[in-house]
Amino acid sequence: MANWGVSVSGAAPARIVYQPGFNAARPFIDRHPAEGRGQKVAIRTVSGRDVSYAELAKAVDRAGNALLGLGLGPGERLLMVVKDCPEFVFAFFGAIKAGIVPVPLNTLLRAADYRYMIEDSACAGLLYSPEFAAEVEPALAQAGRKPGVALRTEGEGKTLVAAMGAASDRLEAVAAGAEADCFWLYSSGSTGRPKG
Repeated sequence: MANWGVSVSGAAPARIVYQPGFNAARPFIDRHPAEGRGQKVAIRTVSGRDVSYAELAKAVDRAGNALLGLGLGPGERLLMVVKDCPEFVFAFFGAIKAGIVPVPLNTLLRAADYRYMIEDSACAGLLYSPEFAAEVEPALAQAGRKPGVALRTEGEGKTLVAAMGAASDRLEAVAAGAEADCFWLYSSGSTGRPKG
């Protein structure tokens, strides 16, 4: 059985050992279809939408390829103001698999907070659900430093869903390694501005 780039040492105290080229998308996404769980449900939404592990793996690859095709590259940051939905998972792990660093943000923030994070993160991309456009779009317009790529997950115009529809469902995981950024999280900023 494959170890998917990570193992636990047998010596006490046990420690996690990452193989050269480790990418977190491989053990979290790729291993399930490879180990025979492709038809099992990976995501079930309240609206009744089911996504199998095989579908998830292909959608993650499409999302990663779509992000690369839009001009994002390994090591660059992608801010995500995305609701809880399968597309969040597709984009999050697609970014990781492509070597892009996803930065999921709280969806309850205001435009001033998003503007700060756009500027502070030096993000190359911004992905957001249409439901949050009223706060995200003014932040984007007012930001002194704008990302090169900004798009909605779905809806009108340039969207992640449309880009995924035109992208390949095969993506080789970027050899990121144990020391590379996998994703960023911003603190709540209880004593000042959030820190990423």
